[in-house]
Amino acid sequence: MAAVKASEARGDPPLLRAVELSRVIAGEGAGAGAGPSPAPTWPGSSSPTSASRTTRPLSGSSWARPWPLASSARSMSSRSSPLAVVLSHRVLPQRRAQPEAYRLYLELLKCHVTSSLLSMEAGPNRDKIGKSIAEALQLSKVYGFSGTEFGHVVIMFVLAVVNKLIDSILEDCGFPSAMAEGQESVYATDGPQPMDLDVKRGSTENQNEHREQLRRKNTLMALDVLHMMAADRKIQSFLRLIFLNMPEKFSSLRQRLSSIEAHKVSLETLLPSGHKINDLLINIWIVCKTDYQPNNKRILGVLGNMGSGGSLLGQLTGAGRPACWIIFDIYVENAIDGRHLSLISAIRIIKEMTKTMQVLNEASWQETFKALWISALRLVQRAREPLEGPIPHLDARLCMLLSLIPLAVTEILQEESDMLGAEGNKILPQRQGLISSLQDLIQYSGLLVPPSSVVNAANAAASKAAIFKANYKTGVGNSSLMDQTDSSMKAAGNMLHLIIEACISRKLIDTSAYLWPGYVVPSGTLKDTALPQESPWLNFMKGSRLSGPLIDALVATPASSVAELDKLYSIATNGSEEEKTAAAKILCGASLVRGWNIQEHVVGMVVKLLSASLPSDSSTSTPGSMSHYLAHMSTLNEILLGVSYGDAIHILSLYGMVPDVAVALMPLCEAFGSIAPPPNHKSTILGETSVYSVFSCAFLCLLRLWKFYRPPQEYCLAGRGGSVKLELTLDYLLLMRNNRIEFSNSSALNRDSYNNMGSVNEVPAQPIYIDSFPKLRAWYFQNQACIASTLSGFCNKNPVHQVANKILNVICRKMNKSGVSSSNLSSTSSSGVSGSSVSASDDSCQRPAVPAWEFLEAVPFVLEAVLTACAHGRLSSRDLTTSLRDLVDFLPASLAAIVSYFSAEITRGIWKPVPMNGIEWPSPGASLHSIEAEVKEILASAGVQINSCYPRGVPPMLPLPMAALVSLTITFKLDRSLEYIQGVIGQALENCAGGSSWPSMPIIGALWTQKVRRWHDFIILSCMLSPFGRDKDAVAQLIQSCFLSFLQSSPSGSDIIANRGVGALLGDSITNQGLRLPMAPGFIYLRTCRTFHDTYFVSEVILKQVIEWAHKLANGWSFNGPPQLKSGRTPLSCAASMAHQVALLGAGLLCIAGGPLVVQVLYEETLPTLLLSAREQSLKDPGPVSSTLQGYAMANMLFYSGSLLWGADRTDPVMKLSFLWRRPRVVRNHMDFIAGVLDGHILLGCDPGTWKAYVSQFMFLVVKFVPSWLRDIKLETLKKIAAGLRSWHEHDLALSLLERGGPQAISVVVETLL
Repeated sequence: MAAVKASEARGDPPLLRAVELSRVIAGEGAGAGAGPSPAPTWPGSSSPTSASRTTRPLSGSSWARPWPLASSARSMSSRSSPLAVVLSHRVLPQRRAQPEAYRLYLELLKCHVTSSLLSMEAGPNRDKIGKSIAEALQLSKVYGFSGTEFGHVVIMFVLAVVNKLIDSILEDCGFPSAMAEGQESVYATDGPQPMDLDVKRGSTENQNEHREQLRRKNTLMALDVLHMMAADRKIQSFLRLIFLNMPEKFSSLRQRLSSIEAHKVSLETLLPSGHKINDLLINIWIVCKTDYQPNNKRILGVLGNMGSGGSLLGQLTGAGRPACWIIFDIYVENAIDGRHLSLISAIRIIKEMTKTMQVLNEASWQETFKALWISALRLVQRAREPLEGPIPHLDARLCMLLSLIPLAVTEILQEESDMLGAEGNKILPQRQGLISSLQDLIQYSGLLVPPSSVVNAANAAASKAAIFKANYKTGVGNSSLMDQTDSSMKAAGNMLHLIIEACISRKLIDTSAYLWPGYVVPSGTLKDTALPQESPWLNFMKGSRLSGPLIDALVATPASSVAELDKLYSIATNGSEEEKTAAAKILCGASLVRGWNIQEHVVGMVVKLLSASLPSDSSTSTPGSMSHYLAHMSTLNEILLGVSYGDAIHILSLYGMVPDVAVALMPLCEAFGSIAPPPNHKSTILGETSVYSVFSCAFLCLLRLWKFYRPPQEYCLAGRGGSVKLELTLDYLLLMRNNRIEFSNSSALNRDSYNNMGSVNEVPAQPIYIDSFPKLRAWYFQNQACIASTLSGFCNKNPVHQVANKILNVICRKMNKSGVSSSNLSSTSSSGVSGSSVSASDDSCQRPAVPAWEFLEAVPFVLEAVLTACAHGRLSSRDLTTSLRDLVDFLPASLAAIVSYFSAEITRGIWKPVPMNGIEWPSPGASLHSIEAEVKEILASAGVQINSCYPRGVPPMLPLPMAALVSLTITFKLDRSLEYIQGVIGQALENCAGGSSWPSMPIIGALWTQKVRRWHDFIILSCMLSPFGRDKDAVAQLIQSCFLSFLQSSPSGSDIIANRGVGALLGDSITNQGLRLPMAPGFIYLRTCRTFHDTYFVSEVILKQVIEWAHKLANGWSFNGPPQLKSGRTPLSCAASMAHQVALLGAGLLCIAGGPLVVQVLYEETLPTLLLSAREQSLKDPGPVSSTLQGYAMANMLFYSGSLLWGADRTDPVMKLSFLWRRPRVVRNHMDFIAGVLDGHILLGCDPGTWKAYVSQFMFLVVKFVPSWLRDIKLETLKKIAAGLRSWHEHDLALSLLERGGPQAISVVVETLL
């Protein structure tokens, strides 16, 4: 009654009295009444009280009948939801003409939009109401919304109301509407909309003033309603659903928020409650921040968020901070292993990995880039003085630091620039982070010491900066006028100077870096610095002829600019044949392996040159095309020799060019292998260029790109629907390359660094298939058949056997003095190859002058014959080795058939072992026991104990094929011209030794040590890796040592390069005047993990290590544990931070060892099996903290394993082909498992606390970091998981999970909230 009397006293019309009563009733129902909102005092207006008093009074009947007003108010309150929806479209356009109706609408919204709005049971009536709402608000017309699901209608209604209220406030305050130009007005109507309002109209001045005052009050009330809606969690959730699932529709709200921000100051001045404008903006922008923050009051929240707030990285101190970036160190060290070539560009992988780790660690870009640089600097320091051996690997390490990482950073910054745009000279956040990270590197002098081979380059870069700084101080601004050889400018250079030059050359930073404090070292601290010499490239650019001395100088000196490369490439394509050959040799020299600032351009040119010599029709069958190939034979030979030398082929693989190189080599092999050599051809290994030499170099280079000689177990099915090593086949190389062609027009690929190298690196438009090369295809299938089974079922009329008989005749002709004939050789061969004896006087017997493909087809039958003859005593071991060497001398490509055949035979284990006693076969002598002792000592220093395999007094034994192969390899001279042969030999020996159950590698190492003593340390390192291929116990010990070294205490925990963590795991220096002890277990792991045959066993060991360490951390450690747990932060948070590091290490080790397949098994088998199994005796009754921490660590490891491979939202076609295609099925299956347990259909064997912590933490990580994964999950699965989380009082997490479930989950979220 008090409300009615007050309304009567003000002279309000009956409609407004009903509204006021409705508001009071609603307030009483909520337990809190609210008085009328104060009206704003507008300039030039009188007091609202005096204006109300002059309003026309109500009739006496209205006073006498207050209860009908109350009845109407209550009815209005109960049916306000649909009414508010209908009024939205009819009232707002008429709000100026009918302020009473607008006031009624605002009151209804204020009372019910955040509580009972549209809350009704499912059924036909609700569906009809939803359809009516969509039609009334014209959702299809305004927002293009055509859905009929009730949940979608609700969120679109909320969006429409918020948009209209914002537009109403802006327009009522005199500001333009926030709608974009050309957008149809949301207030457009099909003519006047009559309002059935019981308001008596008058034309008196008081009445008009009252209505104007009401309009102003309505504006203020609209802001109050909008503020209340924006602060309501339900409304925020509705808007977040639109933001996540309909971003194009959410853009309309973005436009309006931008308009409010533009007029924010004026609005705050004009409106008495203008301070709510800022709150309004904050509450709505919160919707766009999809990061989920856990409830820190629960124990799992402490583990999940590590304290009261902030990221995990921010809570760590000392050595724990760099440990969070261990993935960088693991990847770059693993990528440098030149025995395994990568099919994907390291630039792409580093880019995706950097973005992923920045998100997961919630770190700044400065800290992210700094961690990346430091990991690469550690990589160089780890082997700054490389062991002398066939492949030094230092060039590849420098390539990673000075070329690949700057290119990856370029890609990251380019994405930021494309997204945010460049505004003048404004430095974007990521670029500023890069600059700050480079400035921070100055303090790490220990990591910046350059290897001896690059000291001169570092000094030259420092001198360049010193000259620039001196000229800058004197006012000389043109850098082109600098004298780069000024003898008065001496400066000490380090690795930072080379990094800065690499960044400047790619326009990541400018030359102002030369002026940074401490960047230029004063000349007084430099002793005996060699002055920069004049580059031979200056003479070349001036037009000097490519003569012998200049060619040698250009080969040894890397180019410094793209202009120099362009001129050289022009000569290589358009010059004379002599000039082309010289240009090709120069390109494949120092510019390819040490031209860090322009290396990506050199790589593109080299690959292009391999393809540039192809005829236009790419045919290899026409006489014209054959003559075309022969005309370019000398140039091609130089390129092939160049890419086969040292680290060159490895560097090409780091740029992801392996598929492109393979496609360029295939037509060369097809063509030159189809051309017969001259009749007088005797030997290829004499330095001259011939059809056989070019074919052999191209063929062996092609075979280095994929492991053709892998033993058969590498091709066996793993029980997961695919092969273990899918990338080991030529088919997969072509698939990768054709996939790149398919997506060549995508923006992501066009921005790729090696597709930005200019026109010389254009990607061909046509896919390539092996069927286009029939000769290569025939050999490819024959090689697979040779690996899979023994040779059988042949006849003498076969042309291949006829060639084989001719080869055997040549062998027998040489061995005739020993009484050996071809019939003797073949009589015991299962293939039945036979022929007649040839006397020594028969000069007509010559090597068969047949095309290389025909010769290669016959080699396996020759090998079977001579090996069988040797096994039966018909051929001596010396003659066997000599005959094999003759085959390789005649056609070096024969080495491929020899390696492939012997590898398969060694794996089959059907040949008896032969004694390596120095009589029949070479003896390793005392070197064998010396090498075995050194290997045991090194492994023991890494925590791995192995048994001796060779008792003294007993001659060592090797299988006959292995003995023959190693005897052949030690006959080759160490000559650069034979680099393409040695590149195959070394890896073949290691793989053959790994494929044999016999411990062969120490014997091979001892024989090679006797041959090349200066390679002793390199050979020891190779032999050290052999035990892990067959000894599971050694693998388990190595993994345990990795975790122990990573977590061991350190006396200096504050330095980023402290011994604990990365330094202890991977080592600070592996080589320092020989192998350095103790050897880091992580380094050994990364060099051996690809030889682990049972990667499932490895995944189980790693997972159990993560659980065991979490258990130890939770129980406070022993007395010799890390002291950090006993001081500073609370033990729980510190233990959780270290458990996070343990999980990250486990994920990194697992991904490197097994790749996508093992991660899939971890999700689908390993971890579910462990959760379902009974707890081990040592972990029974672990206690609540231990149980929680174990689940936390397991969830972290599982999540990081997946995120490192799949990322959040990768769209790169090559990454998608290699990794991402597995993710939807793998994650969906694991989520189904979790839902099954939560639903009660699956019984667990683990501790309930472990299960709760595991599920909560895993869901928290997915929701927070990779919500895109949830879009592939079935709705029923999400509902079951959300129900389980709510049963644990994880309501916020359950809601966030459903919100990110995609459009399918919108209705579920809405119904949950309503």
